Amino acid sequence: MKTVSIAAAEPPGLRVPQTSNLQQANPAIRSSVAGKSTGPSRFRVSKRSAEFLRRCYPDATLANWNDWRWQNRNRVRTLADLARMIELSDEENDAIRRHAGALPVGITPYYASLLDPQNAAQGLRRTVVPLLGEYLTSPAESEDPLGEDTHSPVPGLVHRYPDRVLLLVTNFCSVYCRYCTRARMVGAVGERSVKKGDIELALDYIENTKTVRDVLISGGDPLSLDDDRLEYILKRLSKIKHVEFIRIGSKQPVVQPMRVTPELTRMLKRYHPLWLSLHFTHPDELTPEVAEACSRLADAGIPLGSQTVLLKDVNDDLDTLRTLVQGLLKIRVRPYYLYQCDPISGSAHFRTPVSKGVELIRGLRGHTTGYAVPTFVVDAPRGGGKIPISPDYVSGYEGDDLLLQSYDGGTYRYPDTGTRLEGGS
Repeated sequence: MKTVSIAAAEPPGLRVPQTSNLQQANPAIRSSVAGKSTGPSRFRVSKRSAEFLRRCYPDATLANWNDWRWQNRNRVRTLADLARMIELSDEENDAIRRHAGALPVGITPYYASLLDPQNAAQGLRRTVVPLLGEYLTSPAESEDPLGEDTHSPVPGLVHRYPDRVLLLVTNFCSVYCRYCTRARMVGAVGERSVKKGDIELALDYIENTKTVRDVLISGGDPLSLDDDRLEYILKRLSKIKHVEFIRIGSKQPVVQPMRVTPELTRMLKRYHPLWLSLHFTHPDELTPEVAEACSRLADAGIPLGSQTVLLKDVNDDLDTLRTLVQGLLKIRVRPYYLYQCDPISGSAHFRTPVSKGVELIRGLRGHTTGYAVPTFVVDAPRGGGKIPISPDYVSGYEGDDLLLQSYDGGTYRYPDTGTRLEGGS
């Protein structure tokens, strides 16, 4: 099969020779599968990962596999690479061949190991392998549906809400999700960090805008930066007196858990209060490796929340979503937001009706702990911000009693003589 390039070239000098054969690492594989340390790599390797490594990267060692830079260098980026790992459908094959421009295909070896080789309908696979639906655009869709570019006072910074800003520090992601809100940006001009000069302008803007108390660092994926580059940004922000806390939005611990090194967690711990918003999509992501990565972060005192995009035929059924949110609590990640999929160009095959999200929240509420129930939001087009949408549990009024519907369909009275809720009768 002819190799078709589907991503921008890596910077020169990154590819290194792989010197040992996996068979030399078999004892380490056996011990790691048994739940023991893998020696110098210091990371757990599941049986599934070990088998995938043996099959698809026979010349690589466990040390290679557990090196996040090796994972980046060896991402799945060509049709030929992907075809030797999974049985491509005709639609997937055609969609990959057709691709040009931003949002290239990019999948870390670790994340590729989670894909079902035979089932093109697997939820996780649909999120990272292109489909022809990407090339169908409706009038309601937009390259920048949230109006980020119109709320950008300086390059790489979005200031929509009065007291917080979004700081974009890179256009690189280790894995490119096909429903990405910033599909117009990521990988568009090669894969790189944002220019240092632009970051300085953004930091200066934050420093000079006294109303900003909360900074969300995003991209691309900020945890794809080297520790020293990320720490430079954190250090600068921590010195701005009116910045009260910092958040980082990342999918790295999910798609590349070996990125969460002890060195990274020690560095992040120096900049509390620091919060991490992680992007989980499906229960198949809840692996032993990811659990270990989240434990490292939680043990460093970093609160972890999950922001999940609601996606058709991926996570839009109650059993799947319940399994995901309950599994997240087990690894100390609080389900935070369930996002309605943004109307980016070519996203119709991912979007559900808004009513589906309300239905799912109703199915969770009362049937599992409230900690596991995220807030369902629509990020309003053209910069309207996140608008929560919930099931209506208010049945009305009877005299001075507010009538409430419980999770099990029962109606209950609550004495309420104050101002009546809008819509109550």
